[in-house]
Amino acid sequence: MSIDARLQKLWYGECRLNWLALLLPLSWMFGVLIFLRHGCYRLGLLKRYRLSKPVIVVGNLTVGGTGKTPIVIWLASILQNQGVHVGVITSGYGGKAKSWPQRVRPDSDPLLVGDEAVLIAGRTHAIVVSGPDRVAAGQLAINAGAEVLISDDGLQHYRLQRDCELVVVDGSRMFGNG
Repeated sequence: MSIDARLQKLWYGECRLNWLALLLPLSWMFGVLIFLRHGCYRLGLLKRYRLSKPVIVVGNLTVGGTGKTPIVIWLASILQNQGVHVGVITSGYGGKAKSWPQRVRPDSDPLLVGDEAVLIAGRTHAIVVSGPDRVAAGQLAINAGAEVLISDDGLQHYRLQRDCELVVVDGSRMFGNG
């Protein structure tokens, strides 16, 4: 069993270990840090960037897979069927590229740009750009012809202003372990 699978099993309560209660103070500290960081963006202490095209962010609030990527693929397909040139921006998680952002095509190397980005490119044939800097990735997608941007797993990237946020929740797990 992978480490990720073990952690999810622990997190979602399949194993009743009291040591998880030790993580509660860490979660409070993390919550305070996120609150302060978000406040800095609201007050203008940290700069937010608005791109020239609409940005839709798809994200989740829980640990583990909730189905964000299938929602991104579905949304991109819906927009493309209406004639919209869609750009999808991803973090490139797991990618080992030397420079970012990177254009992603169905035949791109997932070791360089991340496996989810290659999956999205293959399923949608949209303009897919991978990179940890969402603003730079979005601008590259716009320069390539994107009329609308979908940011996969971008809720925590406050630097990029968004026009719409979609929060995906696992229907059976809901918000996890409570």
